[in-house]
Amino acid sequence: MSDLESRKFSFEPFDKSKHDRTAFSCEHEALNTYLREYASQEIKKRVAAVYVLTPDGTTIAGYYTLSQYAVDAGDLPEDVAKKLRVPRYEKLPATLLGRLARSVEFRGAGIGEILLMGALKRALEHSRNVASLAVVVDAKDDKVRAFYLRYGFIELPEHPNRLFLPMQTVEQLFRDDE
Repeated sequence: MSDLESRKFSFEPFDKSKHDRTAFSCEHEALNTYLREYASQEIKKRVAAVYVLTPDGTTIAGYYTLSQYAVDAGDLPEDVAKKLRVPRYEKLPATLLGRLARSVEFRGAGIGEILLMGALKRALEHSRNVASLAVVVDAKDDKVRAFYLRYGFIELPEHPNRLFLPMQTVEQLFRDDE
């Protein structure tokens, strides 16, 4: 068993006094900058909830952000809207997975999937208290878009880099966990 495999990872709300944000580095400088300079401010302003994945309570293997969001009902593919039986509202409640980043130190360890599953599970749990029809993401590039598509996210035709995963699908992912 490798050192990485023997580590136990846990999700924690980001705390700049506890988690070493200066050592975090991923492939996208904007995601590094966000964690170092803006995450704490957005938490204080209640604009985003930031969660880190850590093996030791200090090191950040990755992080994600969640926020409330509204989807234009007309942006949903018609077949998906019918399948979900969404009400005829102009805007539909959703959860925005605003950022998801894995440290280069943990490349190849499956951390991206762990982060995504953690975010989806937390979004599902919260949707039971504050309604959310889907989880929405904006893919930064084709590689990121392909990552989300592998997990069943659906592209919004009017916004090629915006994808969503119906909460019904998320619920099915975790049905065995409950």
